[in-house]
Amino acid sequence: MLSVGLIREHPELIQESLIKRGASEKVQMIDEILREDKRRREALTLQQTKQQDLNSESRSISTLMRAGKKEEAQTAIERQKHLKSDIKDLAQEITSSENALSELLLAIPNIPHESVPDGLTEANNVILHTHGEIPAFEFTPLPHWEIATRHGMIDFERGAKVAGAGFPFYMGIGAQLHRTLIQLFIDTATPDYTEVRPPLFVNPASAQGTGQLPDKEGQMYSVGDGFYPIPTAEVPLTNYYRDEILAESDLPVRLCAHSPCWRREAGSYGAHVRGLNRLHQFDKVEIVQLTHPEHSYDVLEDMRRHAEHLLKILELPYRCLLMCAGEMGFNQTKQYDLEVWSAGQRRWLEVSSISNFTDYQARRLNLKFRPEHGGRPQLVHTLNGSALALPRIVAALLENNQKEDGSFELPSVCSP
Repeated sequence: MLSVGLIREHPELIQESLIKRGASEKVQMIDEILREDKRRREALTLQQTKQQDLNSESRSISTLMRAGKKEEAQTAIERQKHLKSDIKDLAQEITSSENALSELLLAIPNIPHESVPDGLTEANNVILHTHGEIPAFEFTPLPHWEIATRHGMIDFERGAKVAGAGFPFYMGIGAQLHRTLIQLFIDTATPDYTEVRPPLFVNPASAQGTGQLPDKEGQMYSVGDGFYPIPTAEVPLTNYYRDEILAESDLPVRLCAHSPCWRREAGSYGAHVRGLNRLHQFDKVEIVQLTHPEHSYDVLEDMRRHAEHLLKILELPYRCLLMCAGEMGFNQTKQYDLEVWSAGQRRWLEVSSISNFTDYQARRLNLKFRPEHGGRPQLVHTLNGSALALPRIVAALLENNQKEDGSFELPSVCSP
């Protein structure tokens, strides 16, 4: 979340960023935050003053009692009781104000970086570059769901019977391809990243720490005892050091993990949600970095290149988008999306997002580092990227490498 100090010093900047993001309905919340912050600070100041008065009365009572001035001492004792009651009431007011302030701050999204383009729809995203040749066919290419079904690779119908739409079975060579891609993505990451096998469920504090709560409740599954199946391995990886202070020499922290992910995706019908396009359970390899604030935008470019490298070795045509302000996630200050060409569907499919959150998540996580040359602990910057999400990668591999007879020939890196 944003710091209340930043909002206090630059309220117009925050209001402008909300408008830029298409969140004009939240502009008035900045005034509410300022009022609540003023109320809290005034209560704190008054509490400190009354605490000083209480300390003074305590010393006065001792002096009066030693001097035998019992009536004056009793009067001071009465004043002391009133001061204690006032301090208690102020403490409750401060707690109430801090809770209200925290709730308001959690509802304000991050500030877009100055390089982020204006705009509220995908038409305003900027295509930075495109790589690879879009395949040309002398026949009408099939969508992946027809290819996968023909070869017994994926069973959508039985998945829907057993669990529901968006929960397919991967069978035979489909399961083998899945496993091979996961291994490829992990092996490519591990020279630079520490591999982690994270918990697949997190508690509400972890979901709040990375910004899934309170923004994305509708997209998350939950279980009755207060746990959430992870929507991405970003959540447990970034929370690993929550409420800790790292040494500056520990930075950057680089973590990667393969995990299943669960999301309540919107939409149930039509080609855009058919097959592997939009699943409720899917696998993904995630990369996460915790880094020094001075380096985070350079790290963002490194993470983008890492994800692009995977698409190159898979020989998939792709394009890199710089997301406009209205298309970015709630937490992001700058976000790239990578999209691969889907020959059977004749459209681009997003397979990776790479994002810099600066200190937005770290403030929620209370995650800091201690500077080597002294000074107060500072918030780290957090970044994450999909490297890569599997379903649409599988879809593009099948569609772009199909033959007229319905067979397909995948790149050699896809062989186990």
